[in-house]
Amino acid sequence: MPTKRAAKTKPVKVAFTLPAEIDANQVVLCGEFNGWSPGTKLTRNADGSWQTTLALAPGAYRYRYLIDDTRWENAWDADDYVPNPYGADDSVMVVD
Repeated sequence: MPTKRAAKTKPVKVAFTLPAEIDANQVVLCGEFNGWSPGTKLTRNADGSWQTTLALAPGAYRYRYLIDDTRWENAWDADDYVPNPYGADDSVMVVD
């Protein structure tokens, strides 16, 4: 029988969403969980919002959205924000 600690390391599906008010042709998710690579694209939903879902192990992760390859946007619903070395803040999500 697995211990509680082993059960907590199981990945959890996490939705990353930006509201429809984001005017963009493309939105990608970059963060610690993907080496800050712009390879995770969000799709536009019928209501205009942007979304993708990832399976992440429990922990805290820094991330940001890259919009149209030119500007960075933080998550409007992040658990926290922390300064990054570029003079801006990163969003933080805590996965339980």
